[in-house]
Amino acid sequence: MRGQWTLIVGILVAIIIAIFAVINVEPVEVNYLVGQNEWPLVLVILVSVLMGGLIVGSVGMFKLYQLQQEIKLLRKKVNEDPISPNGKGNQGKKEKKQEEPKVK
Repeated sequence: MRGQWTLIVGILVAIIIAIFAVINVEPVEVNYLVGQNEWPLVLVILVSVLMGGLIVGSVGMFKLYQLQQEIKLLRKKVNEDPISPNGKGNQGKKEKKQEEPKVK
């Protein structure tokens, strides 16, 4: 359900940006480091939105990769055979749970 809401909100934001971009079609001057040029404002807006999306997506993918590596490391630690206080390890035996005394 969460994925559907994310998709709906994303589509709404895209529609709002598209409407805003189409309304603004006047040419604007864009200054580069080595020169300048005139571009339609609609292209400037759309390229800016796409660049922002790429940057945010890249940062998100990097964070996702880090979290997956952390999960992999933690699963490896959990699956290792824990060492008991006597230093011999569990050796495949399950520990018995202590039963709590019943209170009357």
